[in-house]
Parts: sequence; structure tokens; C-alpha cells
Amino acid sequence: MPSYKLTYFDIRAFAEPARLLFHLGGVPYEDVRMPTDDIVPGIQSDAFLALKDKTPFGRFPVLSIDGFDLAQSTAIHRYLARKFGYAGKSPEDEAFADSIVDQVKEYLESFRPLLYAQKSGKPEEEVKRIHDEVYIPVKNLLFKILTRILKESKSEYLVGDGLTWADLVVADHLYSLTNIKELDPEDPIHLNLKKYQERIFNLPELKDYIETRPKRDL
Repeated sequence: MPSYKLTYFDIRAFAEPARLLFHLGGVPYEDVRMPTDDIVPGIQSDAFLALKDKTPFGRFPVLSIDGFDLAQSTAIHRYLARKFGYAGKSPEDEAFADSIVDQVKEYLESFRPLLYAQKSGKPEEEVKRIHDEVYIPVKNLLFKILTRILKESKSEYLVGDGLTWADLVVADHLYSLTNIKELDPEDPIHLNLKKYQERIFNLPELKDYIETRPKRDL
């Protein structure tokens, strides 16, 4: 069996679907978690900057497979999904899972400015403007798409009749949105997506890990 090492910050974010895939596959790996202070440019430690310079693209996460370093979270997740049997059961299913993740990545382009505005101390009015005018329309579109896909699905999953890495990417982000109060328990669409997320997280292969992993909002 290959030796795996996953290097990322001590948050879930872009590394968590990989961690979930390792637990689904029952495959041991080294989970290297760097201090979250090293995320912020300008206060990053010398040790972090030296490590960053050795990565393929100067970014994290990085998955090391017997010394071979693979960068970019989507490539890492797709690789592990194929290795462990969660990429999709046909070429069409694989392509559909890829397309869902691509849609989530487009959505995240509007989610990041909101987070950065909140964490950089921008005035409350500016944060609210970004939230209401930039983020909310894109979130509503994503929720509409996910709701339609799940309604049309003949299973409880986004793709075909089984779990794929697309479910892990979507479910973990929905969990993040719950933590930061972006899922409204009174909204039927939000409530249904929350129930979907909980079904994924209650899978026997994931439940123990999720209950014992470090508690992080994101």
C-alpha cells in the first residue's frame, strides 16, 4: 500500500474531502496540520514559507504519495476518489460528479470575498453589502441547483445510485454554512439540504471520525 501524507492547515476547508475519503476507504494516512496563523500573508512563519517554496505550486493542500507531491485540492480529491471507488460508477457519473464540484468552485469565488471581508475587519456596512449583493444570489443559485439534482435523483446521493466525492464536497460545505449561520432552519430548501448533509455525515464509515475530529467552523 502506498504511504500517504496530507499537508494542510488546522481547518477543514479544502482538505476535508480528502480526509473523508481516507476514512471512507479505510486507508491510513499522515494528517499534517499547520498553524492557522500561517494562512494570513504578512504574519506567516519562516518555517511555513520555506515549506511553501517546496510545494509544486506554492499552495496547500499537498498530498504526498510515496514522495510524489500532488497539489490542488480538486485534483487530490478526484485522485483519491478514483483510487478508493468514489469517483462514479460510469464515465458519465464521473463527469457529472466533476461538474457538480466545478459548480461549487464557481460559487466559492463569491463566498471567499465575504469571508475575507469579515476577517479583515471591514466596516459592518461593507460586509453586509458583500453578503447581500455578492454572496446571497450565488448561494441561492447553488441551493436551487442542488435541490433540483437531489429531487431528480433516484437515490439519496447527487450522482447515480451511490456516494461520490461530490457528496463529500457539498456536504462538508453545507456543514460549514450551518456553523456560520448561513443555513436557515425555517427555510424548507435549507432544511432539506441540511438533512441531506446529515445523512452523509451519519454514514458508518464517517461517523466516528466526524464526531472526534477537531471542531472547526470552516
